[in-house]
Amino acid sequence: MTDDVPDAAHRALERHGAFETESDEYRCTTTPFDAVVTLSPAPGDRDATFEVEVRVPTLDAVVVSETVAEVVEDGWFDTLERRLEDAYDVVKSGDRLDPEVERFDDEVVARFGVQAWTADQGADDAKALIDYVEGTYVQGVIPGYEYGDPVAGLLNRAQQNADSESTNRGGTPL
Repeated sequence: MTDDVPDAAHRALERHGAFETESDEYRCTTTPFDAVVTLSPAPGDRDATFEVEVRVPTLDAVVVSETVAEVVEDGWFDTLERRLEDAYDVVKSGDRLDPEVERFDDEVVARFGVQAWTADQGADDAKALIDYVEGTYVQGVIPGYEYGDPVAGLLNRAQQNADSESTNRGGTPL
């Protein structure tokens, strides 16, 4: 772990409940996606910079038994990328690093960072960013395809949550 980062930042992630320590990073255990947080020194009096990286499969990588047309995959990615530009709307920390969203062969990597005044706020903001990526990804799933995991599991969980609600709000379960 980085010596220049205050112990409070490490403790905040360790006790958060959504993260487990792996070497110099903290893996989020509440999402089926590969999501990690790393810490680095922050300028001034801030506790630390909480850097978030979330890896999600491309649409074509999770569709079962058929190939997604390139134009559909490109449109899906463009929409996901634009929606992820709003990810910082869910955090309280005002100092943020420029977001990065990149597509590789079968995966999309989204990176964010917040410079938190307090360690607990940084941990909460990191978790909020991970949740935002997951929710935005699920919202962008295109109907009409058969999906494998992790998308099938996420869609199933969303449907179960919708079925268990006592009030009918209308709309999709996502």
